[in-house]
Amino acid sequence: MNLNATIFAQMIVFAILVWFTMKFVWPPIAKALDERALKISEGLAAAEKAKTELAQANKRVEEELSQSRSESATRLADAERRAQTVIEEAKARASEEAAKIIAAARQEAEAEVFKAREALREEVAALAVKGAEQILQREVNANVHAEMLTRLKTEL
Repeated sequence: MNLNATIFAQMIVFAILVWFTMKFVWPPIAKALDERALKISEGLAAAEKAKTELAQANKRVEEELSQSRSESATRLADAERRAQTVIEEAKARASEEAAKIIAAARQEAEAEVFKAREALREEVAALAVKGAEQILQREVNANVHAEMLTRLKTEL
């Protein structure tokens, strides 16, 4: 075989292989590569969209968290104010009740003092009558009378 004919034959076979590859093999590969590139670009676009949505969602979450924190702080402040008013009302009621109890105790003490005075007056009157009886039963003697009055004073 001739070297030129072999090279020429190889060139013809190579040209047929290139034509066959360009006609039948290359279009499906190019189509698969285009579809893959499209899927990749769609995936990247979806990732970018998801990234922006995630950023927006994080922003909304932060806003809602700050809003809920402020609401909870407001509610806590309201609860503290209510508790303070309840405590103040309870203190006022307790002081009123204490004043009533003290007033009742004073009245009771005054009544007891009055009863004690009345009882003491009755005893003094009884002792005076008893002393007068003893004085009148005995004879009139200044020393005896002084002694009886001294005993009467000690009994009082």
